[in-house]
Amino acid sequence: MPNMKISQTTLLDTQSKKSGLRCTVFSVDGNGYTGEWLNNKKHGKGTQVWKKSGAIYDGDWKFGKRNGYATLSVLLPETKEYTRKHCGEWKNGKKHGYGMHFYKSSCVYEGEWSEGQRSGWGRMYYKSGDIYEGEWLKDRNHGQGTIRFANENWYEGSWRDGKKNGNGKFYYSDKGQIYEGFWMDGVAKCGTLSDFGRNEAPTPTKYPIPQLQLVDMQSVLSEAQSDNHERINSKFPLHDTLTGTE
Repeated sequence: MPNMKISQTTLLDTQSKKSGLRCTVFSVDGNGYTGEWLNNKKHGKGTQVWKKSGAIYDGDWKFGKRNGYATLSVLLPETKEYTRKHCGEWKNGKKHGYGMHFYKSSCVYEGEWSEGQRSGWGRMYYKSGDIYEGEWLKDRNHGQGTIRFANENWYEGSWRDGKKNGNGKFYYSDKGQIYEGFWMDGVAKCGTLSDFGRNEAPTPTKYPIPQLQLVDMQSVLSEAQSDNHERINSKFPLHDTLTGTE
């Protein structure tokens, strides 16, 4: 007799769990979900509507979390209309993989994501008209990348933590000049400035740049690189890296 009671309880529990395609199910806080379920968890194709914000997630789910390809839309309070916020891949409830994100400031990012942050290769369109294309790490320009400014000047080279760091080239298309050298935290430390496309530049300098060189340019460059190396070591000590402390 006791065995039969356990069997009946298990059966009722299994039958009570939502599985397959269901009509809209509302949670206690008023959020609504319409779509597929598996063992009482959102799984498969489905649409979630958040009551408080009005946001809508329409796409793939896996064991109760946003996972796969989907589109996230938000409600604009001023117009009461929906606009796309993000469309792309998700993993474990976070943006992960390739996706396109639309910001309130009219900026647009298209590229790779990891754990909800821009990481990998991506292209960012800024409201000012500037465009950055290159590598990202934890929501910042990091690695090799190129930024083209609205005035048609551009920089290509190394980045770290969102700033120019390392070797790079800055093209002054308006003046017909190019700076090649070493950068630290967005500031040019050591390099050379020379004419580049001066005859086609819209506002070239009055006189061309004479050919000048440092007597010991390599020594100055080595010193700048050494200072940068010491600064990195002070920020990320070797001892911390080996022991795993933060």
